[in-house]
Amino acid sequence: MLAQEAGARPCFGSHCDPGLARSTCGLDVVGAMSTLGSMTKKAESTHAAEAAVAAHYGMLLGIQSPWQVKRVELKLEAKRVDVELGHDASAAVACPECGRACPRYDHAPERQWRHLDVMQFMTVIRARVPRCQCPEHGVVTATVPWAEPHGRFTLMFEAFAVAVIEAARSFVQAMEILRLDWHTIQEIVERAVERGLLRRSTDEVRQVGMDEKNFGRGQDYVSVMTDLTGRRVLDVVKDRNTASGLKLWESLPPEQRQQVEAVAIDMSAEFAAAAKQAAPQAAIVYDRFHVSKHLNEAVDKVRRDEHRRLLEVGDESLTGSKYLWLQGACPEGDRALDFSELCERNLKTARAWCHKETFVEFWAQPDAISAQAFFRKWFGAARRSKLEPIKKTALTLQSHLQGLLNFFLHPITNAISEGFNSKIQAIKADARGFRRFENYRYRILFHCGKLDLLPVIR
Repeated sequence: MLAQEAGARPCFGSHCDPGLARSTCGLDVVGAMSTLGSMTKKAESTHAAEAAVAAHYGMLLGIQSPWQVKRVELKLEAKRVDVELGHDASAAVACPECGRACPRYDHAPERQWRHLDVMQFMTVIRARVPRCQCPEHGVVTATVPWAEPHGRFTLMFEAFAVAVIEAARSFVQAMEILRLDWHTIQEIVERAVERGLLRRSTDEVRQVGMDEKNFGRGQDYVSVMTDLTGRRVLDVVKDRNTASGLKLWESLPPEQRQQVEAVAIDMSAEFAAAAKQAAPQAAIVYDRFHVSKHLNEAVDKVRRDEHRRLLEVGDESLTGSKYLWLQGACPEGDRALDFSELCERNLKTARAWCHKETFVEFWAQPDAISAQAFFRKWFGAARRSKLEPIKKTALTLQSHLQGLLNFFLHPITNAISEGFNSKIQAIKADARGFRRFENYRYRILFHCGKLDLLPVIR
């Protein structure tokens, strides 16, 4: 047998010619080395692609040192992108309480934060947040720059969610757009409202309004305080008694309550008592629209009594005339003729209507002194009218005269509060009612409080 050349690899277990073996095995080595080189290049290319994707997402998310994107995982079936972040092991960890740079203690369990979607893919950030050992505060978990403490969403996603909820008519629409459940939407609303209340300034509040709003069925009410100048709801509390009125005043700092100049209310004794106790310097102004309501109710009571008496003798003159007497001016068109005929008949209802319409001139007086003189004349005529509902209403207005005269020093009404009542009613209707008062309050403040709801994106 021919001697094998030095360095040649024999083909063991083969009957082939040694020369042929040397040639074939040499080709195998070259092929293996080529394949290994291709695999190495492919691995390097894959690693470079993954690094490029990680860098790309790092720029999109605004991730800066000591945080970095470690890995991006695409889950096609779940239509989800997971972005894993890591904290530089050599970097110090800032204490969330005092900001001191402290040594790392360990890592908290991995957490997830929902981020803005990438096209049709839900994006989730995952990270283990480091914990530091602060000499003053002990072992504490560091804060992350992309989310608020204890939050489950990134700042960008939460800002987007707040904008969607503000624009959506109901939670159902927001749930469909954001792909979140009802409780999560409510959590975002609560966080936004609490954030806004912490930032809210009440330094400019000088005139407030207090009103009631129906909450549930029957005699279930809530009390609402509004900033008449800023046109915003300050707070909402349950019930409509003196205690709830005092709780409303607590939405203003003690020093700010002393700056309030006037409060517009209906003729509720509970709201008046709360205002006198919480802000004794504030002038109580009785809302002119509630005064008109009292007068309208007196006129309608006279009409009902007289209508019943006329029907007993077969007279249907007042049938269908209810709203003719309650509107704020003489009717126009074809109905004006019928109304004029009714007025000429010296009906008790017509006399009551005249007293109601005459009182409108009270608000047109140039000052409080003239208004007081006008009221004195009107009150005398109303007391001599022999119309019990009118006489009773006149006595009610006389007992509240100072609050009526305050209108000429502070010409405010609860019209803004009534306007909010319409918006609040729409919120209630869109939600199909509320089981819990707290949810009702958060929703009102979210939509009517003019709060700064958005998180600060760092």
